[in-house]
Amino acid sequence: MANGQLHITVVQPDIVWEDIAANLVRYEQTIAGIKGDKHIVALPEMFSTGFSMAPERLAERMDGRTVSWMADMAVKYRCILTGSIIIEEEDKYYNRMLWVQPNGQIGFYDKRHLFGYAHEDKHYTPGTTRLIAQVNGWRINLMVCYDLRFPVWSRNQGDEYDVLLYVANWPEVRSLAWKTLLQARAIENMCYVVGVNRVGKDGKENNYTGDSSVFGPLGEKIWQQTGEVACHTLTLDKEVLEKTRSKMPFLNDADKFILL
Repeated sequence: MANGQLHITVVQPDIVWEDIAANLVRYEQTIAGIKGDKHIVALPEMFSTGFSMAPERLAERMDGRTVSWMADMAVKYRCILTGSIIIEEEDKYYNRMLWVQPNGQIGFYDKRHLFGYAHEDKHYTPGTTRLIAQVNGWRINLMVCYDLRFPVWSRNQGDEYDVLLYVANWPEVRSLAWKTLLQARAIENMCYVVGVNRVGKDGKENNYTGDSSVFGPLGEKIWQQTGEVACHTLTLDKEVLEKTRSKMPFLNDADKFILL
């Protein structure tokens, strides 16, 4: 893998509603078909079920089927696999984004901002800490869907990270906000932003057009896919990021604060 490059594959699926087995079969077929370098393969939020408020029926433990499947896929296809699933832990439910590496190590980030409009806060417990993962010299800040609306949580203080990665189930009715906020997060944090969404219709008749996107550190649109299933690999360039930050060091002028 070339030094300073990050190969990330965005998977934009039509999720089978609350059918873990069917979704895992589809994802393996997709991953198996990826050509060339695939450093990270990113799946959407609640990729095995859709955005469900039925954790009592669907939640798994960290030693459960989907986490084990992710670990197997990471080894088999030599990639880091990420995306969020429903996890039960100590009698609580989490919308948990997993970072599964081929060496067997697993990191995770629990969604901080729960979507009260859909009563997610009535079923799940919010996370309290961020996770900035590292791979090939890149630092990647992991976020889930509704987190996108809250810029303080993703603020790049003191050049903490290089990529913001959002996985989501963001419906078509608010697609303008999705695209606009992804671009805004890239501009204000001078980083690459990758947004991974789904298409199709869920079990509550919400329609999704995807609009999975990648933006550069000045907000330039690098890639976007609307309205159809997609699996696309992009190569991000660290040198471009560093030159941009060096030429226009806007992060140096940001307000200082502490996240409580």
